[in-house]
Amino acid sequence: MAMDDYGTALVTGASAGIGQATVRALCKAGLAVTAVARRAERLEELAEETGATPMVLDLCDTDALYAALGPLEVDVLVANAGLGRGMASFVDADPGDIDLTIDTNVTAFLHTLRAVLPGMRERNRGHVVAIGSVAGLYPLQSPIYGGSKGAVRLASQNLRLDLAGTGIRVTEICPGRVVTEFVAGAAGEEAARRTYGSFDELQPEDVAEAILYAVGAPWRVNVSTIEIVPTEQAFGGIKFTAVER
Repeated sequence: MAMDDYGTALVTGASAGIGQATVRALCKAGLAVTAVARRAERLEELAEETGATPMVLDLCDTDALYAALGPLEVDVLVANAGLGRGMASFVDADPGDIDLTIDTNVTAFLHTLRAVLPGMRERNRGHVVAIGSVAGLYPLQSPIYGGSKGAVRLASQNLRLDLAGTGIRVTEICPGRVVTEFVAGAAGEEAARRTYGSFDELQPEDVAEAILYAVGAPWRVNVSTIEIVPTEQAFGGIKFTAVER
């Protein structure tokens, strides 16, 4: 089942960054895309540009989520909505940052899956693309965000087992550093200026191309995980810290 066998797509977090680039790519591929986000003006601009259907929705409003997404016929779900808070120090993090990050990255993610998957199962057709992160694969000193993306990773792997025999494919995309609004949203504009530009980072379109590859593969192929990082970004090593006692 390649791209031509799918007709519709739903992309969350569609008003910027990876979500926005993915809406453009899927519309160009011929799918009828519903673009979901909270920022109405951004969505309207994207809809005018691409022909996507805009849907203004706060995914943390669970009742509204099920009412809006449950009736949709979705062949491809790109669960991209997410954020990171309390990135500097877990010990110093505002307790509200924990709630907001988990509510958005884990709870809303799972409810989105629950709203869309029954229809996919009934049709024996569908593809779930979960946007994870390298922070869910490696320790990067981000317990809140990394923990939330670790949950996305294990949920995706468990979902493959749960959906075996339904014809639904599940892919997790784990990007490294991508030039988006993520850092500004997590730590402010000044932090974003300090973060980006020190090397040649990924662009949102790079991640969208990886999504197209996974979705466009023949039905016999389930691309389970894609780790996509800049050439100049690598992970690993051991940290030693001396502590006076």
